[in-house]
Amino acid sequence: MEKYDKLEKVGEGTYGKVYKAQDKTTGQLVALKKTRLEMDEEGIPPTTLREISLLQMLSQSIYVVRLLRVEHVEKNGKRLLYLVFEYLDTDLKKYIDSYKRAEGQILSRFPSRVIQSFLYQLCKGVDHCHSHGVLHRDLKPQNLLVDKEKGILKVADLGLGRAFTIPLKSYTHEIVTLWYRAPEVLLGSTHYSIGVDMWSVGCIFAEMVRRQPLFAGDSELQQLLHIFRFLGTPDEEKWPGVSSLRDWHDYPQWKPQSMANALPLLEPEGIDLLSKMLEYNPSNRISAKEAMEHPYFDNLDKSQF
Repeated sequence: MEKYDKLEKVGEGTYGKVYKAQDKTTGQLVALKKTRLEMDEEGIPPTTLREISLLQMLSQSIYVVRLLRVEHVEKNGKRLLYLVFEYLDTDLKKYIDSYKRAEGQILSRFPSRVIQSFLYQLCKGVDHCHSHGVLHRDLKPQNLLVDKEKGILKVADLGLGRAFTIPLKSYTHEIVTLWYRAPEVLLGSTHYSIGVDMWSVGCIFAEMVRRQPLFAGDSELQQLLHIFRFLGTPDEEKWPGVSSLRDWHDYPQWKPQSMANALPLLEPEGIDLLSKMLEYNPSNRISAKEAMEHPYFDNLDKSQF
């Protein structure tokens, strides 16, 4: 790793630390994701191998962060693995927060054209993953990197990503940061598909509009109750099979709130798209490919993407 100057630590994920660094030869800024390999392990951890293979497969899209190379280092009896990524200067969470205050002033809104552009790029990145048979499973603003100068958004951190197949296999339900977790996962379903990512996309869409999370629960139960209060308590008519999910109970009965009242800054086409992303029945939830054709994007210059 003598090729790089580490400039600063920029993050710490589930599986390792991330540093901003500079290639000494080219001057290129990169992000180094360091994973320590324990000495008693035979080779590289499966989670790391999975992430590397997924990233190598998905890096052809400019809407997925690019893995440049992988470096294996042995130092002082320790084995380290560095994933070398392209460097982007911020993430969507920080970008949204920057609009909350500017020079002491609270800004009225995140620009609608930026929301539209970022959401379209997010759908492009997610569709690229799904079309290659990969669920991300941890989409959240912190895992979406932003190039502020170019206005580009990229999907990152595929540590929880996994290939999915048809028919669907049983997966762990301990996925996705709580605020962006789909109701079928919260209710204990282990058979799920691309709908889990599209629910997260809907939550991120609403957060860009509101500049704060839509459902901010502090436990799985609280998270479900936040969702039910807003969208109405689901039943067999709205979502066939919901009452047979593992963690289903008799919940308080709420009627759906008006999405337009809750997000007054979002135009009717945006409300319609959001409602299709936050559809209870996963089989009826809009896909990323379908979302890109939605009228919400009709006045977006798609030729630039």
